[in-house]
Amino acid sequence: MFYVMLSIFRYVFLLLLAVLIASAFTGTYGVNYGRIADNIPSPESVVTLMKANKIKNTRIYDADHDVLKAFKGSGIEIIIGLPNGFLKDISVSQDRAMDWVKQNVEAFVPGTRIRGIAVGNEVLGGGDPQLWEALLPAVKNIHAALDTLHLADHVEVSSPHSAGVFSSSYPPSAGAFKETLMPYMKPLLEFFSKINSPFYINTYPFLAYISDPEHIDLNYAIFKKNKGIYDETTKLHYDNMFEAQIDATYAALEKAGFGKMEVIASETGWASRGDPNEVGASVSNARTYNKNLRKRLLKKKGTPYRPKKVVKAYVFAMFNENLKPGPTSERNFGLFKADGSIAYDIGFTGLKPSSATKGIGSMYLVCIAALILIISS
Repeated sequence: MFYVMLSIFRYVFLLLLAVLIASAFTGTYGVNYGRIADNIPSPESVVTLMKANKIKNTRIYDADHDVLKAFKGSGIEIIIGLPNGFLKDISVSQDRAMDWVKQNVEAFVPGTRIRGIAVGNEVLGGGDPQLWEALLPAVKNIHAALDTLHLADHVEVSSPHSAGVFSSSYPPSAGAFKETLMPYMKPLLEFFSKINSPFYINTYPFLAYISDPEHIDLNYAIFKKNKGIYDETTKLHYDNMFEAQIDATYAALEKAGFGKMEVIASETGWASRGDPNEVGASVSNARTYNKNLRKRLLKKKGTPYRPKKVVKAYVFAMFNENLKPGPTSERNFGLFKADGSIAYDIGFTGLKPSSATKGIGSMYLVCIAALILIISS
C-alpha cells in the first residue's frame, strides 16, 4: 500500500510540476532582467520589486545561481539564457550539455520556476557563420539533456532572433527571411515545430524609427493616434508599428512553411535617453511607448493578421544598465533606474521615491515588501 501511495504521490507531483512550470506564459506581459551594471539592486530586491508590480514573467541572459536562488518560491516564471559563447562547446558535446542542464536547471526546479532556456541570442541575425552552424546542434543537445532528465515537457527550448534575419518586413505581408539564412533557419524551425516551441523575436519600433525619422510617423511607432498604414496584399490596417512587426514575422514564418508557429516578442522597448543622432530617445516617448504597450498587452488580443493569437511580450528592460557598450540609448532602456526608483511613470512603483512618483506610491511598495517578507518567514 505504501508503494502504491508513493506512486500516486509521484504522479501528482509531476502533474503539478507540469502545471506550474510548463505553461508557456503567465498572462501576456514580461520584463527582461539584464544585469550589465555594477549599481543595480540585489536579486532579492528585484524579486520584491517584480512581485509588488505583479510582473509574473522574466528573462535573464545567463543562468546566474544567485539570481535563480533569489527567485525560488517567488512564483515568477523565468527563462534563463545559454550565452552565445557556450554554443560551440555545447553543440559538439552531449555530456557538456547534460552538465549545463544539471547545474543550471535540474538543481533549481521546481522551487525556481525555470520555464525555458534561450539557447543563444540573435545568433542568425549576427555575423558569425560558425555560430550559425553551432546553433541547431546546441539546441538539440540541450533539449536531449532535458528529455533525459524528464524536464523536456516542462522547460521550453528556444532561441531569440533579431530583425537581422529578415530580408524584408514592410509592408507586414512582405515579411520574409533572408535566403542566405534559410539553410540554418529552416532546420531550426522544423525542430522547434516538432517540440512545440514558439518563435521569439526581438522587435524594436524604436530602432526602426531612429533609422528613418523623416519617413516614419513617431505617433505610429509609440501607439499614439495616427493614420497608420494599409497593407494592400492583406487589406489590413495597422495603427501601430509593433503589431506590424509581429505580423511581418508571421508572414515570414508562413512563407517558410511554419504558419501555425506562435510568435512572442522576446524583447521590445524604448530608450529614455540617447545620443544626438538617436532621434526620439526621450523620457516622454519611452513613457508613452511602454505605457501604451502594457495597456495593449493587458487586453489579451491578437494582431490584424493573427487576431486569435494573443500577443505576448517581454519588455526590455528592468533597469538602466550602466556598463552596456554602444550608444547612450543602450544604457537607458530601463523601466527602473539603478537605485530601484522608476525611470518614468507607467503605473509601476519603485523601491524608493522618485521624482516621477508620489510618496504614497513608494510607501505602498514598502508595505507590500514588508508583507511579502512576513509571509515568507
